[in-house]
Amino acid sequence: MAFRIEARAGACLVALLAIAPAAGQEYTYRVRHEHWRKFCSGTLTISAGGVTYTEAGGKKRKEPHHFAWKYDGIQQLSLEARRLTVLTYEDVRLKLGADREFRFTAEQGQTFEDAYPLLSKLDQRFVAEIPLEVANPEWSMPVKHLYRMGGSQGELVVGADRIVYRTAKPGDSRTWRFEDIESISTGGPFSLTLTTFERSRVQYGSRKDFHFQLKEAMPEARFQALWRKLESFHTANALVRTR
Repeated sequence: MAFRIEARAGACLVALLAIAPAAGQEYTYRVRHEHWRKFCSGTLTISAGGVTYTEAGGKKRKEPHHFAWKYDGIQQLSLEARRLTVLTYEDVRLKLGADREFRFTAEQGQTFEDAYPLLSKLDQRFVAEIPLEVANPEWSMPVKHLYRMGGSQGELVVGADRIVYRTAKPGDSRTWRFEDIESISTGGPFSLTLTTFERSRVQYGSRKDFHFQLKEAMPEARFQALWRKLESFHTANALVRTR
């Protein structure tokens, strides 16, 4: 049995209820800007206005790297504990028009996780590759995230405003706000698929599916409750957009 939710999420009600960051709030990190070959060091700043990077002094270069992106100029921003990736709308001619991507790695002892409240203003363009804590989880279950070849093992946790996949495999954890999920489906009591707004280079429509093999049977009533919860969230957001 499968249920699909085709309504697309808009502004997040959870975000509206959250405490808004102060206009002048910002986070600064010492980072490496990863190049195709080697890297350069500099400062990355995340503020309410956007993201900027300035190369530090040291190796002399004709044009030191300096980038500044407002949030409406970012196509997708992916956040790991120590890695931040900015996908822009800029075409790369040498890659047949592929969009240009910038990768930054924080120095040891620093984490990008504290900037989560600011970055979440990117709505569906924000990908949190970190497992945030879920206050008062409604339920959790051991699962395997299936890839085309292999997969990772971890725990799926459902809360009042988010779904979290927690795994020890680097880069595979996720925190999805309900606005980040387009639909859910199941092929039976031991499977669950989340179709998210995360960009995918291999799937139609740039949506990314996360297929989970459940290590415990999910009661039909639990799946239906989750489906109704997500549908209710999308309906509420659709009403907000029409006001």
